[in-house]
Amino acid sequence: MSHLPYFDYPTFGTRTKRDLNASQAVRVNNAIEISGQGGWDPVTEEFPVALADELDQAFSNVQLALQTAGGKGWEGVYKVRMYISLRDQDGWPEYAESLIRGLKKWCPNHGPIVTVVEVKGLFRDMRVEIEATEHLG
Repeated sequence: MSHLPYFDYPTFGTRTKRDLNASQAVRVNNAIEISGQGGWDPVTEEFPVALADELDQAFSNVQLALQTAGGKGWEGVYKVRMYISLRDQDGWPEYAESLIRGLKKWCPNHGPIVTVVEVKGLFRDMRVEIEATEHLG
């Protein structure tokens, strides 16, 4: 839908747009939808070793994508979809602890609806990917 405004944050986002023709965010009516944000460093595209650090960076990347599209970020997020691919050395307790910490940090005044789906694998061996929708009203 070419009439919708699409957005990409610098470095990773602009490279993804150039190489894959995929955007990081789109505004639809009074909402911003973002593509799945992993725990990559947005400049170097490197991933942290620790699962908790990867999840923390994914939360930060959600904020970056939403603000790049003109949103407030997590404070306006009402819906979150998280995809998790755990490896043998990882576990649900560490993931759950990091998830709860992230939601409390980024959404201190509200609790968005959250769906968590465990998947077999994610792009480039990511362990977590977050999609979010922000209401602009």
